[in-house]
Amino acid sequence: MLTDQQDAYGHLIQDAVRGLDSYEVDERDDGYVGVGPASMYVAPFDQWPAHQQRATGFAQGRVLDIGAGGGRHCLHLQEQGHDVLATDSSPLAIQTCHERGVKHAQVVPITALSSRFGVFDTVLMLGNNFGLFGSFTRARWLLRRFRGFTSPHARIIAESTDPYQTTAPENLAYHQRNFKRGRMGGQIRLRIRFRAYATPWFDYLLVSKAEMERIVEGTGWRVVEYLDSPGPTYIAIIGRTA
Repeated sequence: MLTDQQDAYGHLIQDAVRGLDSYEVDERDDGYVGVGPASMYVAPFDQWPAHQQRATGFAQGRVLDIGAGGGRHCLHLQEQGHDVLATDSSPLAIQTCHERGVKHAQVVPITALSSRFGVFDTVLMLGNNFGLFGSFTRARWLLRRFRGFTSPHARIIAESTDPYQTTAPENLAYHQRNFKRGRMGGQIRLRIRFRAYATPWFDYLLVSKAEMERIVEGTGWRVVEYLDSPGPTYIAIIGRTA
């Protein structure tokens, strides 16, 4: 369980819900720092990118939203009549979900998900949340676990960003650094900072479509369809195999 001081993500989401200017700082382990507005985490459906809007149409039955953040996806799917469970490792994010009207929300890290939460027809990993798999090995382990609490015709709706669609020298150098260390090129080691708060360091995995298919192969899942965006970000619709 994250301490309050470690829950930088939850604090920035709370400020975004309150309408305050809040910016997420992503600090990579090579010293690179990226900054982006937190308002996207609580944006209404009509402000989402088109590929995310389209992706929600693939949701079926009972939905598990992994890394739910401020609950924007949950709230939309609830309005569409779905039974949704929001999960996140951030206590303040889950508190925010409750405050915004998400009916079912629990603090659960991705590695603790199991059949004790019931059976799901859709696993939602929007907002680049394929990254929560962390690494090639952990992704394959988790995908096999997901079969234990999903229905026979379940699907995973997962968003990622192709890390190789870049010309930035610092990113190209980071890919090579990772390869030399036996890591995937887009396996980022980072922490999130907001004001005086900072999360622990963690791995976040960005993959190309070819890498995603290598990860999924042999886990009891297969990529059925891709939903592209104008840039390097895309969503995969992943179905169970027999």
